[in-house]
Amino acid sequence: MTPQIEAFYDATTGTFTYVVHAGDGSACAVIDPVLDYDPKSGRTSTASAERVVAFVREHGLRVAWLLETHAHADHLSAAPYLKEALGGTIAIGASIRVVQGAFKRIFNLGEDMHTDGRQFDHLFSDDERFSIGELSGEALHVPGHTPADMAYRIGDAVFVGDTLFMPDLGSARCDFPGGDAHTLYESVRTLLALPPHTRLCMCHDYPPPSRGPRWQTTVAEQRRDNIHLNDAVSAAEFVAMRTARDRTLGMPTLILPAIQINIRAGALPEPEDNGVCYLKIPLNAF
Repeated sequence: MTPQIEAFYDATTGTFTYVVHAGDGSACAVIDPVLDYDPKSGRTSTASAERVVAFVREHGLRVAWLLETHAHADHLSAAPYLKEALGGTIAIGASIRVVQGAFKRIFNLGEDMHTDGRQFDHLFSDDERFSIGELSGEALHVPGHTPADMAYRIGDAVFVGDTLFMPDLGSARCDFPGGDAHTLYESVRTLLALPPHTRLCMCHDYPPPSRGPRWQTTVAEQRRDNIHLNDAVSAAEFVAMRTARDRTLGMPTLILPAIQINIRAGALPEPEDNGVCYLKIPLNAF
């Protein structure tokens, strides 16, 4: 069955959140939901998540899954908020445990920060199949950007996370802890071996002034036009390009708050004795 896809674009973080379903009244999955965060004030809000809530309720959908493609460094996850409002199982790839271990060390998190993935309701293994009502899904492990990146294949669409960007933007960085450019190349080649008409749904878009945001492309378009990973680019060429490019990139604006939240499945730290939640800022660690 061909899924129906509703895309919500958050211009502040360049992130797409998706609602994937079979039609009004059906089960659905929400992919990569955004919790709004103001880095100047440290305030969170749910305006972006409320757009998703409104759509789900308007169409009588039942949330079966809240899917994370990876522990994002550019936005906070709204999965717990949506679970409370709409239900659903929060899920991510099983290799999130590797990412949790790496960032527990970087942030010097306490013993209450478990690194076995228990914060999530479900951990997907590679090629694991799951159902969204009438729709069938498959979880694909596509590491490289991080060790835990997953893509979700639902019908003729694949939600690729931070592997590919639109063809004119290329690929995701590979310099976070556990990232690896050669591994990303191999992950992308696996995705681009899918049928040419397969729809590829981006996690992010950072459009140049010449166009607006785009969330969907195809395997055929990526193989022909992707500036970093088209069929003419070898693994060695990609690794050299990606490694050099990553050395020039600054850290994402929200990486310090986002990672601490997202490795906890979007849960905020427990309030301290004054009722306020606090995050940590490691100095000179990145």
